[in-house]
Amino acid sequence: MRGWLFSGTNKPLELIEKEDPKAIPGHIVIEVKAAGLCHSDVAALQDPGWMPLFPNGPVIMGHEFAGVVIEVGEGVEGFKVGDRVGANPMNRETKVTAGYTYDGGYAEKVRVPADQCVIIPDGVSFEEGAASTDAGITAYRALFSIGQAKEGSKVGIIGIGGLGQFALQMALIKGCEVYATDVSPEARKLAEELGAKKVYDTIVDMKEAECDVIVDFAGFGQTTSDALEAVRPQGTVVIVGMGKLESNINTYLMITKEIKLLGSNGGSVEDLQGVYDCFATGKMNPTLVTIPFEEIDKGLEKLKNHEVKGRLVAVFE
Repeated sequence: MRGWLFSGTNKPLELIEKEDPKAIPGHIVIEVKAAGLCHSDVAALQDPGWMPLFPNGPVIMGHEFAGVVIEVGEGVEGFKVGDRVGANPMNRETKVTAGYTYDGGYAEKVRVPADQCVIIPDGVSFEEGAASTDAGITAYRALFSIGQAKEGSKVGIIGIGGLGQFALQMALIKGCEVYATDVSPEARKLAEELGAKKVYDTIVDMKEAECDVIVDFAGFGQTTSDALEAVRPQGTVVIVGMGKLESNINTYLMITKEIKLLGSNGGSVEDLQGVYDCFATGKMNPTLVTIPFEEIDKGLEKLKNHEVKGRLVAVFE
């Protein structure tokens, strides 16, 4: 098989040939049909601080992917050859992660633990199935598993990028009342088109909506601070974005308004099933931009240069 090998910071990905993976107990082998490209891969290619996340040396990158089961290992139940599946990239207990600790989805074939996989519903494309395994589950977990949004909740979304689009649409499907904000006029227009009840120029303006939950998909420090100002008393702010890794927080607001400030990271198999359930309604339509598998290196360069609107997905012939 072919795959894009990561061998270290400031080294280009290399398209290599490698022996096909074989099924082992508890695992399945997937013929990859689509793989999402992520800004974290761009960061790993540039920042040596990411290297501890690659403890086993050179590895084929790619942590969001979907495809067809072509081999089933001993002891695996619930999957058979021919099933269309997506894989949750990280085992939340062991932190073993596709594309980091073992070969991932920037390859024609990949072996993954069966208990991290979910059947893709009929009518949902491989591209949608792949994007769901990162952008989808991260947005879903922040909103529903951590933020505890439910039908009738007033939800605020900061940042209408790849994750924010997923969040906005899933919140509407779940019966939430959705408000949004973004620094980009184009993104604000998109939020309106996707069905947000009201879109604000600034986060603080969102205060009038009295949101129960505000999810910060930007995470630039001030965005989180402003979310505390905007959320209703006894509301919840969830931080997902890592635009800046520290923030000055107004603890007076947290105390007097009794606000919960929570972090959210990635998602679980249950979160992935939740995303696929949302897709199965036919009401999900995130912006996905596709490129051929052979251009994954060029696609990551486009991500680096902020030339992509929506979520970038490589497709395999």
